[in-house]
Amino acid sequence: MNSELLELLEAAVRKDGTAPALLAPGRAPLDYRSLRDQVEHVAAGLRAGGLGPGSRIATVLRNGPEAAATAFAVAATATCVPLNPAYGEAEFRFYLEDSRADALVVAAGEDGPAIAVAEALGLPLFTLEIDPARPAGSARLGLRASPSAGHQADGAGTSGDRAPAHRASGTGTTDRVALILHTSGTTARPKIVPLSQANLAASARSIARHLALEPTDRGLNVMPLFHIHGLVGSMLASIAAGASIVCTPGFDDERFFEWVARFEPTWYTAVPTIHQAVLARGEAYRRLAPAHRLRFVRSSSASLPPKVLHALETLFDAPVVEAYGMTEASHQMASNPLPPATRKPGTVGVSAGAEITILDAAGSHLPRGATGEIAIRGPGVTAGYEANPQANASAFTDGWFRTGDLGQLDEEGYLRIEGRIKEIVNRGGEKVSPREVDEALLEHEGVAQAAAFAIPHPTLGEDLAAAVVPRPGASLDEDELRGFLFGRLAEFKIPSRLLVLDAIPKGPTGKVQRTSLHKALHAHLSVAGEAPANEFERIIAGAIETVLGLDGIGREDNFFALGGDSLSGMRVIGRVNEDLGCGLRPADLFRHPTVAGLATLAGQATHEDDAARILAEIETLSDEEIDRLLAKHDAATAAKPIG
Repeated sequence: MNSELLELLEAAVRKDGTAPALLAPGRAPLDYRSLRDQVEHVAAGLRAGGLGPGSRIATVLRNGPEAAATAFAVAATATCVPLNPAYGEAEFRFYLEDSRADALVVAAGEDGPAIAVAEALGLPLFTLEIDPARPAGSARLGLRASPSAGHQADGAGTSGDRAPAHRASGTGTTDRVALILHTSGTTARPKIVPLSQANLAASARSIARHLALEPTDRGLNVMPLFHIHGLVGSMLASIAAGASIVCTPGFDDERFFEWVARFEPTWYTAVPTIHQAVLARGEAYRRLAPAHRLRFVRSSSASLPPKVLHALETLFDAPVVEAYGMTEASHQMASNPLPPATRKPGTVGVSAGAEITILDAAGSHLPRGATGEIAIRGPGVTAGYEANPQANASAFTDGWFRTGDLGQLDEEGYLRIEGRIKEIVNRGGEKVSPREVDEALLEHEGVAQAAAFAIPHPTLGEDLAAAVVPRPGASLDEDELRGFLFGRLAEFKIPSRLLVLDAIPKGPTGKVQRTSLHKALHAHLSVAGEAPANEFERIIAGAIETVLGLDGIGREDNFFALGGDSLSGMRVIGRVNEDLGCGLRPADLFRHPTVAGLATLAGQATHEDDAARILAEIETLSDEEIDRLLAKHDAATAAKPIG
């Protein structure tokens, strides 16, 4: 069988079959010749079960060397559908049915919702017998249940243009689809992304070439092996270079530097949230690995704030290369180059795996420096979503795949991403990039992580909120943070809600999913109504109630969360100034959007106005009148009893 992925592996064996391929904590290394044997063993096991090229094999395996070896073996000989082991029963049913899987592979001894769903669907169940005494990734594949006639459940395998089952003898032709992944589906039904062997091999070779990977390199993988970043950006790129890969159980901030000390990797790749967690434990680096050196650090799958990039380079004394990837492109599309070439923090570098252009809404190509939608084409790009002509019609323009990201190419071809189009917050007509707000918040010395996001608003359509995680030992105050942002951002870019949290909710790959954060943080965005505590608060609450037509506003209620906007805010400020005789400005409502916060400011402004009035009156008095007032004050003070 012609297989581009098997050719990657054979090339590594020809370089040096005894070189280590897979390593793992507590396991002996698996060399490239043994990895090839493991792939052949899995292929034989699938054939024994009546499955081969074109068959869709779902894998539910915890991160580690067996997940890596099995994903490669299945993708090289059939079609792999890797699924997140943390899914629940409903999620497994959806993904197994939607992908029209023909079988499921799990670790022997596992008993969970994936197995229950597979049995309900009548899918053959393959198990991997893992012996910790054997080299990393080496496991025995066995068939636990024999296929039954008509194994697909009702409704399964009936959509699209393929037969309900994809069983083959191993001697027929293959459609060459190696990997099936789903889009995140945070705002719509997940789409099926089929990636061919040619897509994956082209992307793996491109990444290995761009990173100048050699057989002597050793990557530390902390990314999930059911996601394109871990599968291609880490594992396949290493195999394409004949390099070794350390297969960890997944990211663990407490064990990360222990793994660095134990395996002495030359590089690792991760998402920004993982890099930030690494930095938080940075003091352990030189203590555990005093002589260790990384050749480089790679970041992808989400924007890396420049401040985090510089901190990583300081910690590791190594260059950080930020890359731009997505599932539909078999991962990498652009990347900053390694030294001595120019790296531009704040950009994702130059084309590296795909041609890149910028399109306007009509599909016309824009010049350098203009902002529009990033579009790509190249050997790693999927031919199209499966059984979804509507999505394909909107995603492809004249052979270019529209990524859904806003960005621009500078004169040297470096790509700057301004954010996902669907993540841009339309705040009453003013467009705000959450990424810009993130970077401003991260400039605060007490902020470790930040994520701005849209929240529904009754009059603006969308309002802006942000969640932050403090650095260890730091104390963050919402009003102080908001004041910090003024002068760094325009007023309309200041979040009306700032949540200080222990952790920001993330998806299974460690990425923050902005479009669903307002749902994940609903409880934090809803504030219990505590009654106004003083006359200033009662007057301000009354003004907001009158303007917005509400009752029972509490002292911690947020004006914008209640439905306020800039126009109604001007009316509130006008009423408050009239009732309290102070000189608040509409911008003060952005700085202090709660009843209590605005009341404190109004009290300060009132006292300042009183002091200014007294000083003005004093300036009109003659010297003789001032002397009489001072003498009167001294006499009154002397007459007071002591104690």
